Amino acid sequence: MEDGSSFETQKDGSQMIGKLKGTIDEIGEDYVVLDVQGVGYVAYCSARTLARLGSAGEAAVLFIETYVREDQLKLFGFLSVLEREWFRLLQTVQGVGSKVALALLSTLTPGELANAIALQDKTSVARAPGVGPKVAVRIVTELKNKAPAFAGDMAPTIGLKQELGEGVASAPVADAVSALTNLGYSRDQAANAVAAALKNGGEGGDSAKLIRLGLKELAR
Repeated sequence: MEDGSSFETQKDGSQMIGKLKGTIDEIGEDYVVLDVQGVGYVAYCSARTLARLGSAGEAAVLFIETYVREDQLKLFGFLSVLEREWFRLLQTVQGVGSKVALALLSTLTPGELANAIALQDKTSVARAPGVGPKVAVRIVTELKNKAPAFAGDMAPTIGLKQELGEGVASAPVADAVSALTNLGYSRDQAANAVAAALKNGGEGGDSAKLIRLGLKELAR
């Protein structure tokens, strides 16, 4: 793989680093040093991204968000454009800075974030370090109409959840998702199954009915 960097043109005409291709030189607690043609770029990443990058000496590609301040230039690295878009989107919420956004992406995948927001599941969002109850509420409230556009391949089911539940998870829905998760299904699988159950006659039902219908969906 040819090492190199690409640049993105900003609205003001300036250029920022948009992508880096190089060799992993070092992986720290919250950063990676990527060697690009002899220059070591320090990019701060989520724990999930660092775990998937590989080891020192291996090739890697990172999509970059560049922060320029009066006294510093800081790079944030992501394995996908979607993850980078979530990093940007999360910071539109008051109280969410770069550190909290990375903590959220370390705790939840973009799909899981979209699911949690669509179901107004502030408990899942609050699992991320540094995210208190008030910030979690702001995230699921302010981003509920934007989640489908940032859900990637899960956009159809995210839109379904919002349409059926009007963006608010009732107690039966939340209980049903939790119960299916406790049975060993991933949160994405559980949430999608409950959404399908609501569509197929479960709307207005109690948690027991939603669990039963959800299990049928999962068995298909």
